Amino acid sequence: MPALFALGLLASVSGAACRQDMHDQPKVKAYREADFFADRRGTRPLPEGTVARGFLQDDDLMFTGKVNGQFANVFPFQVTKAVIERGQQRFNIYCTPCHGRLGFGNGMVVQRGYRPPPSLHDEKIRNQPVGYWYDVMTNGFGAMPDYRAQVPPEDRWAIAAYIRTLQYSQRAPLADVPEALRTTLDHPVPTETRPAGEHGSH
Repeated sequence: MPALFALGLLASVSGAACRQDMHDQPKVKAYREADFFADRRGTRPLPEGTVARGFLQDDDLMFTGKVNGQFANVFPFQVTKAVIERGQQRFNIYCTPCHGRLGFGNGMVVQRGYRPPPSLHDEKIRNQPVGYWYDVMTNGFGAMPDYRAQVPPEDRWAIAAYIRTLQYSQRAPLADVPEALRTTLDHPVPTETRPAGEHGSH
């Protein structure tokens, strides 16, 4: 019995020692002092020039919408059908609640009392360079919050491409529509999607 008791006591002491080692092991804890370093700061400064992986934004056009400090009217990549379709998808998710499907500024939240944004078809808006729209999506403007956290840069550009397409679609002459598709334009656009006084094809 004494031997068995001693063995049990040894096991319990050994277990307690391991537990303390895990709790009190020497290590640097974030934002705490550390005797190991001369300045006693546990959190070390990053080496100069360090950039987080995936965050090197060295393309001004791509990440600011500007060239030489001015809003650009060119895209940082080729605009394809796939880009426009992606832009339409993202526009329908993030933009239509305020701007509406056709961009006239009468989305669902506006119909319920939210401050209406300007129509994307107003002459002043249509004449803005695409880099301006990218900047507004990135930094917000007026009552519009920024969407940089929700929409990555590539998708912001895709939305800008779709806005340009949407604007053209509402002002395009009939001659630009393939003849086989002109019969689809014979039906008027429902009044709930276009504010009074706005005209155009769909």
